[in-house]
Amino acid sequence: MAGKRYKPICEQLRRAIRDSGLSLYRLERECGVNNAQLSRFMRGEQDLKGRSIDRLCKFLGLELRPTKRKGE
Repeated sequence: MAGKRYKPICEQLRRAIRDSGLSLYRLERECGVNNAQLSRFMRGEQDLKGRSIDRLCKFLGLELRPTKRKGE
């Protein structure tokens, strides 16, 4: 897997939110995640709780998959 770098889940979620082109207000309405929390998350000032992450991932069509670790 040369060339592939690990990206934290939060970073991947931020990128997916940015790439969606949706406003934080729309995400709040669609997912029930507070706009102010989303804004702080996008600025890297606050983490989101599991339930909020689940809602956003479901709405954005994201899923968590295991990858092979070194030595496997």
